[in-house]
Amino acid sequence: MIIDLIDGTYELFRQFYGLRRFTKGEDRPFGAVIGVLNGVLEMIESKVTHVGVATDHVIESFRNRMWPGYKTGEGIEPALLAQFHPLEEGLAAMGVAVWPMIELEADDALATAARLADEDERVEMVRIWTPDKDLAQCVRGDRVLQVDRRGKEIRDANDIRKKFGVEPALIPDFLALVGDAADGYPGIKGIGAVGAARLLNLYGPIEAFPANVLGDQLEPAKLFKRLATLHTDAKLFSDVDELRWSGPTRAFAAWTERIGAPQLLQRSLDAQTQRLASRSMKR
Repeated sequence: MIIDLIDGTYELFRQFYGLRRFTKGEDRPFGAVIGVLNGVLEMIESKVTHVGVATDHVIESFRNRMWPGYKTGEGIEPALLAQFHPLEEGLAAMGVAVWPMIELEADDALATAARLADEDERVEMVRIWTPDKDLAQCVRGDRVLQVDRRGKEIRDANDIRKKFGVEPALIPDFLALVGDAADGYPGIKGIGAVGAARLLNLYGPIEAFPANVLGDQLEPAKLFKRLATLHTDAKLFSDVDELRWSGPTRAFAAWTERIGAPQLLQRSLDAQTQRLASRSMKR
């Protein structure tokens, strides 16, 4: 089986701002939500069987206590922020495994799900659907892959090495040195991508650097690495079969009616019928 893991927060942002090109700034209350669900249905219609979506139920996480400049919900437009919880409700009603994160972040959920799936010998491949460079640390050979829908790229471990100059396991160290503007930490002054890759390939993880390499910047670098390191111990599921999509729940009809998107119900029912027919043929 193949496991598909989706960054719901990223997809919601992508749909929200993508729609703005056509709505002249008039945001539909559930426009981005409908867009994300349409995208998930497209994957299901294209034979995706096991799928999970991670979202940031609360924008802030434990990392905000570690570094005051870490990203917050400040600046997120109210029309976008108001669609996070409806997205989670809609995915669950559609029968999709969804993980709304509070203390941890959506990235941590994706990292955890990738680890759990990778440990199951029944799983042939894991695909993480996000362009977020943090998730590059989860890539394993050609078994756990990162799919960048925006850049139309599928990256295995060799691709990660080509892109960043380091092994996937060293991505947290790399980000600690170069910084991550999206997440709100600056990295180490004077060290760019090329220099960071050279140091990491020469010495290994930051903790193994000779004392004179970073000097008084060693502790900040360690802190930034902790910010960049994704947790893989979130409580998500005990068996990958919990990610198998088998159709919408009974609540989906009322939910689609409430948001004015009855077509989502019909599409999901059609996909369910096709899925059942396919299973019957295989038997």
